[in-house]
Amino acid sequence: MRPILRSFLAIAACLALASHATAASRSYQRSVESYSMPDVTLINQDGKKVRFKELVESNRPVVVDFIFGTCTTICPVLSATYTNLQTKLGPDLKKIHLVSVSIDPENDTPQVMRDYLARYRAKPGWDFLSGSRKDIDRVMNAFNSYFRNKMDHKPLTFIRSPVDGKWTRIYGLISNVELMNELTKAGLK
Repeated sequence: MRPILRSFLAIAACLALASHATAASRSYQRSVESYSMPDVTLINQDGKKVRFKELVESNRPVVVDFIFGTCTTICPVLSATYTNLQTKLGPDLKKIHLVSVSIDPENDTPQVMRDYLARYRAKPGWDFLSGSRKDIDRVMNAFNSYFRNKMDHKPLTFIRSPVDGKWTRIYGLISNVELMNELTKAGLK
């Protein structure tokens, strides 16, 4: 099977899995939190330095999750949700910012992150960030989401409201409809 066809089939399977998994569960835990972001510099998929605090404390809703490039469990489902959201938003895509933070910075190089985003046909407005282990740990701790190792991670999504700076913490897999509802509550217009 040709690589392009194999990639397309893998994405289609992930999208189907995400749709089925989120439609079946419909139960996630939600809380509203106040987090203080560390002023660390991370690297995006293009190898550019990004000040994390500045990126997430913007004037539009920001959605953050924790993934890694070689994950075969929940990361593909979380990423398929981002893909579906970007598709659903269409021309309103610039109204939000999607951020995936690597929990495997030792292996998630800019090239790995670019390849990962390409697999999910990510559009502008979705950044995959990595950095030093120390800085990634600081980001995870800021969200009260420290994972001892990459195999210990949980399905967490965080949505920052530009209205009051509060974060909606979502534990569990969330459907696109539910995510849109949460984004609307967070100030997406």
